[in-house]
Amino acid sequence: MADEQEIMCKLESIKEIRNKTLQMEKIKARLKAEFEALESEERHLKEYKQEMDLLLQEKMAHVEELRLIHADINVMENTIKQSENDLNKLLESTRRLHDEYKPLKEHVDALRMTLGLQRLPDLCEEEEKLSLEPACHVISKFIGMHLYALCAKPRVGPGTPKSQNGSRMNEERENT
Repeated sequence: MADEQEIMCKLESIKEIRNKTLQMEKIKARLKAEFEALESEERHLKEYKQEMDLLLQEKMAHVEELRLIHADINVMENTIKQSENDLNKLLESTRRLHDEYKPLKEHVDALRMTLGLQRLPDLCEEEEKLSLEPACHVISKFIGMHLYALCAKPRVGPGTPKSQNGSRMNEERENT
């Protein structure tokens, strides 16, 4: 009986060893599957990080492109402002010269008329380039200048008496 008990004990131990070994094999198989999943996930994570790096590089390239575009826009805006300023300066200079020219022409015309000579032609009649009409079309939206302001008939000076029919200019025209 002692032998039987000993044999039963050994059989019980063998049965437990077998159950534990089967359990261990199952865990080992699960552990192997988990380890393979871990390796696979690590590979995916590495690929994701590489893709993220590529996307960040692409983003930075686009950011640099946008920065360059903004820099070009700023340069163009400054160029346009400078060109508008230059245009306004040239227009103001042209106006001053025209204002200087008008009284001188009026005086010369008056002297010519006293000698019985015809008046000199106006600037816009004399030469197309001096009329400034094409320039006025371009800049009118920036300065609000009337398109034909520089081609208008000159006014008589402040000391010139008016006739009953209107200005002295009208009187002179009637005489010619």
